[in-house]
Amino acid sequence: MSEKKDIRFTEMSLGDHLEELRIRVILAILGIAVGLTICMFFSGYFLSLLARPYLQIQQQAGVSISLQAITLSEKFMVYMKTALLFSLVFSSPWVFYQLWQFISTGLYPHERRLVYIISPACAVLFIAGAMLFLFIIAPIMIKFFTDFDIGVKQVQTQVTISSYIDFMFSMMLVFGLCFQLPIAIIAANRIGIVSVDNLKKARKYVLLVIFIVAAVVTPSTDIISQIALAVPMYILYEIAILFSRSTGQRHALRQD
Repeated sequence: MSEKKDIRFTEMSLGDHLEELRIRVILAILGIAVGLTICMFFSGYFLSLLARPYLQIQQQAGVSISLQAITLSEKFMVYMKTALLFSLVFSSPWVFYQLWQFISTGLYPHERRLVYIISPACAVLFIAGAMLFLFIIAPIMIKFFTDFDIGVKQVQTQVTISSYIDFMFSMMLVFGLCFQLPIAIIAANRIGIVSVDNLKKARKYVLLVIFIVAAVVTPSTDIISQIALAVPMYILYEIAILFSRSTGQRHALRQD
């Protein structure tokens, strides 16, 4: 069967696309729900993992180690948020697979095979971004904030467990999602939307946009959070250019 026949055969109406989207969303939510159920049994361990950077820095500073809970339901909500966060991390391969399965309905038949490469790549980058923040960026940021001297010795930082977990939750998700940048660039290059030469010429504009995006998506207004996110994003941009150039050269050699 020719590619044109395949395209006609797979044409879908708006209603079909909406139905396909509904199915993929339901499957993604079911995967997250299964992950949440499993992660609830290990939420105490995950919570200790999230709290470790702050507690270690407090211990090194020689101050009292504590994360406060000031409302009756706060510890329960923190427990559930922690389980939800790690369920999103662990179920990300399944969620990205459902996302790209939906997108593949608008691709050519030969392009749909890329779903089985892009989906795990998206999951790996998402997990890498989240873990990068948890193990490397978070300790640096927490130390900066806790050691910051405003000139008034009587001021002490009283951190609630809820605010701390909300901070870790949002920043891990932001880093994971922003690490999808190279996938978007490589996909755009493969389908001909943007060339490698244009990507190289746009470096200074991309750098500006990256810092703007980092300023918008980070929950805090400090420059440390923005730089911590912008620098890895720009590195990934350069990696995407190198990958697009190398795959383009291999494709050209195969055609020769």
